[in-house]
Amino acid sequence: MSKLYLVPTPIGNLGDITLRALDVLRSADLILAEDTRTTKILLAHYDIKAPLQSHHKFNEHKSVDSVCDKIESGTIVALVSDAGTPGISDPGFLIARRCLERGIEIETLPGATAFIPALVSSGLPCDRFCFEGFLPQKKGRQKRLSEIMSEERTMVFYESPFRVVKTLEQLSEALGPDRKAAVSRELTKKFEEIIRGSLASVSEHFRANQPRGEFVIVVEGARNKTKKEPEDE
Repeated sequence: MSKLYLVPTPIGNLGDITLRALDVLRSADLILAEDTRTTKILLAHYDIKAPLQSHHKFNEHKSVDSVCDKIESGTIVALVSDAGTPGISDPGFLIARRCLERGIEIETLPGATAFIPALVSSGLPCDRFCFEGFLPQKKGRQKRLSEIMSEERTMVFYESPFRVVKTLEQLSEALGPDRKAAVSRELTKKFEEIIRGSLASVSEHFRANQPRGEFVIVVEGARNKTKKEPEDE
């Protein structure tokens, strides 16, 4: 039966793809890829020869209905992003919503996403957290920073190497330099690194060491000042 498959791909180490994901990609009539050049490397590694079609944030608004038409005509379509799970700070939401509107079945596979290992490795509470993705680059950035000042859950952000120092400095200014944080980069890759400490100290680290790779920033939530500490017995 034709449907849309949302298929997570490795965030770095190609060995992290699941057997089920490989089966789906091998059986797909068409693979939608955020960047076909990146996806070709993965497919070549596993000797998968399914046809590729570009599907990214600059063309997805125009292509979603034609993709839905193909699925309705019997085409099995798999959507992948460059790394991680489609829809998590990557294309995927629009086509998933359009498929549901048109009564097309969607099957989402579990798999790699960068923020989970970063969160679990941070040493910060992960029983309750909020995923913020990328902060707005310009418009709305200060508003978002002010909104999270009172957030009590652990917060998770994505950032590029070009803006990570600026983002850490702004988080330090908004939330306080002593707020605990963990910054992960190049997860699952050869140069994987996790820097833990205060927002002030991790900011200083990346001012002194040129940021490279993709980053996940995990920040401690605000403490609830109205919550009473447990009394000693």
